[in-house]
Amino acid sequence: MGGHHHHHHHDVETFDENDKPNSAERYKEIKRATYVAILVNTFLAFGKIVLGFAGQSQALVADGVHSLADLVSDVIVIVAAKEAAKDPDEEHPYGHGRIETVVEVILGVFLIVVAVGITIDASTRIVEPERLLDPTWLALFAAFLSIIANESLFQYTIRIAERIKSNMLKANAWHHRTDAISSIIALVGIAGAMMGWAFLDAIAAIGVSLLISKVGWDIAWRSLRELIDTALDSEKVDQIRSIIMSVDGVKAVHSLRTRSMGGYALVDVHILVVNSRISVSEGHLISDRVARVLKKEVDEISDVTVHIDPEDDEKVRPSGHLPLRNEIELKLDVLFKENPYYSQHKQILLHYLDGKVHVEIELPLLLLKEVESAEEILQSFELGSKSEDYFGEITVAYR
Repeated sequence: MGGHHHHHHHDVETFDENDKPNSAERYKEIKRATYVAILVNTFLAFGKIVLGFAGQSQALVADGVHSLADLVSDVIVIVAAKEAAKDPDEEHPYGHGRIETVVEVILGVFLIVVAVGITIDASTRIVEPERLLDPTWLALFAAFLSIIANESLFQYTIRIAERIKSNMLKANAWHHRTDAISSIIALVGIAGAMMGWAFLDAIAAIGVSLLISKVGWDIAWRSLRELIDTALDSEKVDQIRSIIMSVDGVKAVHSLRTRSMGGYALVDVHILVVNSRISVSEGHLISDRVARVLKKEVDEISDVTVHIDPEDDEKVRPSGHLPLRNEIELKLDVLFKENPYYSQHKQILLHYLDGKVHVEIELPLLLLKEVESAEEILQSFELGSKSEDYFGEITVAYR
């Protein structure tokens, strides 16, 4: 990467730091690419509109409007990127990525309206041939220059978009490519009109306005789908699922949900752990590891929420209605008030599985001085488990 030496922090490969540029860096890149585009498009848009009038070509004027549409979209993109790059705050805890999306919908609709206007104008000219224009070499030359400028702009922008993974910038690059196509259509229309088929210029203008409306439709539709939380494509979802399954301690993946926001993806998932009696901290570590591996392996992912399930909650009785620790300890205190061993317990572990509470009482090792007492101690707790239908097994451990 000649000249781009601002990526110095990537030479230290740690497990945690994924190579996704942070939002400030992304914003800088988007800004630079967009300013270049704004410069070129300002020049092209006004150049083509002026030369279109001077050179008597409606197609070139339409093409200028197409560049103008790009220009407006570029300006909006800059504003949106600025908003989206802001860190999450109190009012927008999930960041500002949606702002890009709403803005794109508005932009898309605007472009469609403009395209309809041009089409109506060009159609009336075809119906009244005496109003048709008579393009000159000036217009032809302008269209040719525009093709070269737009294609270069496309190549330049798409490279940056791929690198920083910005859907928004990618959409922008394709505007430039479509602009090149629209200049080609204009070129053909102008050349045709100069060769004597005067109506070709007006037809080219209609062709260009179809492109303008297509750009508008694409932007608006993609953003609307994002606003209604459409999932990532199924290949990506399968890839995410298999990455989660590869983490040690994960037995199955339950409901995996994905959606995109701005250029990023959000994931939330329920995972079933292999051993349902692990500690809270081990469960937490597994969920933490799932999130880290996902962010490292899939660049678009910016946010992962993991819910740990001790058992397959679709197949077993639910445990949600069971009493919490406080109530259970009170119950045990009453049950084993007379039990000489219970009062010495160090701690009580509760396992909520298959709709029951399994109680594990930890007693001091010293109680086991006589061999026969182990059996005796266990028996002294046995009756307790019959007392409440929510009790599973009551077991004893020594440490």
